[in-house]
Amino acid sequence: MIDTGYCSAATGGWYFGSDELPSASEAFVAWPPNLIMRAVSLLPSCTEILFTLGVKPVGVSHSCDHPEAVADIPTVTSTVIDYEDHTADEIDAQMQSVDGAVYDLHLDQLAALKPDLVVTQATCDVCAVDATQVHDAVTKLDTEPDVLTLDPHSFSDVIDDIQRVGDAINESEAATTLTTELQTTVKQIEATTETAVGTNGRPRTAVLDWTDPPIRAGHWVTEMIEQAGGDASFQPAGASEPVSWKQITEYDPEVLVVTPCGFERDRARDAIDDLKQRQGWEEMTAVTDGRVYAVDGNALFNRPSHRLIESLEVLQWCIHPEPVGLSDATRNYVSHLARPNRRSI
Repeated sequence: MIDTGYCSAATGGWYFGSDELPSASEAFVAWPPNLIMRAVSLLPSCTEILFTLGVKPVGVSHSCDHPEAVADIPTVTSTVIDYEDHTADEIDAQMQSVDGAVYDLHLDQLAALKPDLVVTQATCDVCAVDATQVHDAVTKLDTEPDVLTLDPHSFSDVIDDIQRVGDAINESEAATTLTTELQTTVKQIEATTETAVGTNGRPRTAVLDWTDPPIRAGHWVTEMIEQAGGDASFQPAGASEPVSWKQITEYDPEVLVVTPCGFERDRARDAIDDLKQRQGWEEMTAVTDGRVYAVDGNALFNRPSHRLIESLEVLQWCIHPEPVGLSDATRNYVSHLARPNRRSI
């Protein structure tokens, strides 16, 4: 007999049996973990979705790092880029110097796992293995697994993709339960936003997902700023795009959120230290008002999974901190930089 597995979306973890049950607020759904579907995830966001829906992937990308159980799963990709201990401009220089693919898909490792399903993405060609490469690779496998390509460009697309993943792994009911819970949370956040905006208006908000060169975050982020109660006019309508420092200072954000792709919170703080050297930094309203935030982009904003809800909560807290609170766990993803000559937290 298989114990019932309770999945906590808050932690990405499983609780088995009756001795270690999560609270009602943590447990989105209870169902037996899927022990049949052999899924390979080539992107961290999908790995998180699979775990939350009850399927432990048999293979993952080298970038997958959440939940902790992923550490024991074989990886089927690698990259020629060295991200560790390099600044944003050094990483960008590596990217620009690559002649060919930035990411490699190891066909022998993939074949050995005999997957039923391979999940990839087409949203960003510098974030993961190219979808075309994946489709070409699976035709060379004896099993020729199904390929599910995710291509979210808005917050609502991310919600839809959770359902698509659930349908693909025979966990439609679990996906529906999760997406319903997420939509309910979004409505609650939007209700709080409406009250906050009525009192404080919509402050000019800028979100950067890279700093050297500066890149303003697009895709789902623009929609999230609006949901969180900010003025999102600085952000692009589509994909993330480079922006000049002059454009940033002329916009003069009242709230600046720096969440570099692939950077944890402390590295995001280091990236802000680089911005401090630029002309006009000290005169920016967000700086003089002490409303600059370094956020763990690797865990939150850069990953289009159910954890974007935490990103939305963080963003709302940055824009309207007075009526909004954060759990200690979520607060750990954020560093609030104080006004000049004051201590940051």
